Amino acid sequence: MSIYWIIFIGTALVSWLVQRSLQSKFKRFSQIPLGMSGAEVARKMLNDNGIYDVEVTCTPGHLTDHYNPQNKTVNLSESVYNSRSVAAAAVAAHECGHALQHADAYAPLKMRSALVPIVSFSSQWVMWILLGGMLLLKTFPQLMLAGIILFAMTTLFSFITLPVEINASVRAVRWLDNAGITDRQTTPMAESALRSAAYTYVVAALGSLATLLYYIMIFLGGRRD
Repeated sequence: MSIYWIIFIGTALVSWLVQRSLQSKFKRFSQIPLGMSGAEVARKMLNDNGIYDVEVTCTPGHLTDHYNPQNKTVNLSESVYNSRSVAAAAVAAHECGHALQHADAYAPLKMRSALVPIVSFSSQWVMWILLGGMLLLKTFPQLMLAGIILFAMTTLFSFITLPVEINASVRAVRWLDNAGITDRQTTPMAESALRSAAYTYVVAALGSLATLLYYIMIFLGGRRD
């Protein structure tokens, strides 16, 4: 078995374990009650930080929570928007952490936003370009090189995402504790849940890097043959 497949299988296994841990924690912390709903937590965090031009909305689905810098909305899934739990408060505060980053012109967030159009294009075409590049590697190596460059952009996007997500979680936990939303018992729970969520981004970034190196090895090997 090649070293790539060892890394690939190892990454997949770690990703599965991280996801299981994340789901377990959020399920457990969703049973720990708080006095405010996710929507109320989000609005209070924004107001406490002097942000009044960001709307908090309810979006359909599960784990669909996100901040949209284009229209300045904190979008919370139904289970987070209405829930009065530690898990809901942690997720809501985390998404508001992105709104704070936007207001502060946080550099990694600006870099990630700038890469979004490139990554959107790449996600649609990169696999086809790489496949064509592997088939035509002997006669048209430039095609695979173009695919590698596009895939490298998605890998860069994954790594830039890490400080964005970690910083948003740090802001969230600090505010939850300082605002008295969580206490000595529940603050570590919120921190633990958000740390597990951050691990999923770490695994994704490492998996993307391993795949990028694999394509580079194919390209270099084909050029040498």
